[in-house]
Amino acid sequence: MAVTDDAILRVKEMIVSGELKPGDRLPREADLAERLGLSRNSLREAVKALSLVRVLDVRQGDGTYVSSLRADDLLGALSFVLDLHRGEDSVLEVLQVRRILEPAAAAMAAQRVEPDEVVKLRALCDAAESAKSVEELVEHDLEFHRAIAQCSGNAYLAQLLDTLAGPTVRVRIWRGITQSNAVDRTVAEHRAIVDALAAHQPELARSWSTVHVAGVEQWLSDLA
Repeated sequence: MAVTDDAILRVKEMIVSGELKPGDRLPREADLAERLGLSRNSLREAVKALSLVRVLDVRQGDGTYVSSLRADDLLGALSFVLDLHRGEDSVLEVLQVRRILEPAAAAMAAQRVEPDEVVKLRALCDAAESAKSVEELVEHDLEFHRAIAQCSGNAYLAQLLDTLAGPTVRVRIWRGITQSNAVDRTVAEHRAIVDALAAHQPELARSWSTVHVAGVEQWLSDLA
């Protein structure tokens, strides 16, 4: 394992240094192994590991390439890991991370949001209010939070929040919200966030977003 880890670090260094750029094809396995002072087997294992986390793209019959290294590609691996951890403790920990990141995204969005984006967010609030099922509520909720994150102008933050979204957990949360007749309050919090964005008030947007996520976190804590 230590030898494979070393091989991973060597390939990573080539990418970080700029020697290998997104879209570049790696040298032949034998040549690269000799150059890095590695066995072909350890290099092969390193390539396999780096392809699993989407750093490398192995194309059958064509060679191995550095991926686009885009945030949405690389964070896909995190999404897979999160899907495996859906117990009470894990869900609460993910919500704690969201409580840190979502208010920051809302504050950034308040400085950049365009009128047409505000219109879209208000429409999502209206749609959530008239939703006929938990699945519809979840769909509108995901789109609402995704839209705000995208308005932040930070692609990494937007993709990270999208990865943390957890549709399965959201179904459970919205089912509980529906059963406790708290849909109106939750949609009202969404509207308050949009009002702060429309007014270009970053700290107010941050505050309402914190209240919103913390409320969900508290609701889940009470269930645990």
